[in-house]
Amino acid sequence: MDISIVDVEVKDIRFPTSLKADGSDAMHTDPDYSCAYVILKTNTDIYGYGLTFTLGRGTEIVVQACKSLSTLLKNQKVLNIFNDFASFWRKLTSESQLRWIGPEKGVIHLATAAIINALWDMWARIEKKPVWKLLVDLTPEQLVSTIDFRYITDFITKEEAIQMLKNNEIGKKKREKFLIENGYPAYTTQIGWLGYSDEKVKELCKKFLDLGFTSFKAKVGQNIKDDIQRCRLIRETIGYENKLMLDANQVWDVEEAIEWMKQLKEFKPVWIEEPTSPDDILGHAKIANELKSIGIAVATGEMCANRVMFKQLLQSKAIQFCQIDSARIGGINEILAVYFMAKKTGIPVCPHAGGIGLCEMVQHLQMWDFISLSGTTADRVIEYVDQQHEHFEDPVELRNACYIPPITPGYSTKLKNDCISNYIYPDGKKWQCMSN
Repeated sequence: MDISIVDVEVKDIRFPTSLKADGSDAMHTDPDYSCAYVILKTNTDIYGYGLTFTLGRGTEIVVQACKSLSTLLKNQKVLNIFNDFASFWRKLTSESQLRWIGPEKGVIHLATAAIINALWDMWARIEKKPVWKLLVDLTPEQLVSTIDFRYITDFITKEEAIQMLKNNEIGKKKREKFLIENGYPAYTTQIGWLGYSDEKVKELCKKFLDLGFTSFKAKVGQNIKDDIQRCRLIRETIGYENKLMLDANQVWDVEEAIEWMKQLKEFKPVWIEEPTSPDDILGHAKIANELKSIGIAVATGEMCANRVMFKQLLQSKAIQFCQIDSARIGGINEILAVYFMAKKTGIPVCPHAGGIGLCEMVQHLQMWDFISLSGTTADRVIEYVDQQHEHFEDPVELRNACYIPPITPGYSTKLKNDCISNYIYPDGKKWQCMSN
């Protein structure tokens, strides 16, 4: 029986995380972790579930963008999509009127990610595999055929990408076995939200040390004296044998970023993340060049709009760590392109996660990278935030501070029904209780 998409549902799901300052940073002081949640219904009992992450207000705009794009999916035979996925991806991102409000960036690209994520979830469910395993088992030619190489062929070609995968065929089974037995290393940002008290930061550092974590990330950027005090507190708790990363969430000018980080160099951060505007390629390059002499790297990518901007960041050596986000650019198809470009430049990918469902999704991508592309976890780690996982049917599993590969078919993106009834905005039971 041909599987066809007969309907597309989009829901506005929000959690009141701002009440406890969860997720707070120098730029986003009161986030309510949220998502535009897409359900692709078919003429069978196989559905696809996808999402894109938001921070509360504005989710309704992304929901509407998903609805506007959904007309391109209805009555489509899903195997036709998967057999020529790159062409469908371009059709979605090049719709002649909707593209004007992008192109390939902002709200319309967030909506693209939600839909594309749902399609990959459906494909994996059809194949009865988790997405990481689906990706691993595709032939090099099949996998590369899902990527739209427009705008990046001056840097990497289909042929190069196929060859990269073929070069890593040897040892795939061994790496897959290793991953299943040991998991993929994680770092935590849970200790470092800017709205947390010093007491809570110290308590969380101890908690995650006990859980086996050796890499920690803290938010900075509002007040240098406070940052110095917070970094000192964290280092006193975790020691210098463990890794510390810092994240400014885009608040600084270029020169300000350089001077600010020079004042924090004593705490030996591995990287400074998002030190300035996510669109400023040359600014990142200048910061990276200035901080190189004091041993601080630059990381960015969670707000990078598309593969073209990643191409420029990588080409100009503006970053030493590449941070893809599973919901910011146009879903897995475009993210795969970034992995190949990062491989070509020798820059490790360390995915951004947290939020709603980001941990659930990026684990699949990084596990595929380890098995099929990079073949290593050296200088690579997946971000972990310990919240909202209980709302998913297939939540992440960590053991000894490592992500354990999912075994359930799909992209780990399906929300529980009671989560939807409780947190759909504004009529969910939890939101109704708060408004009364």
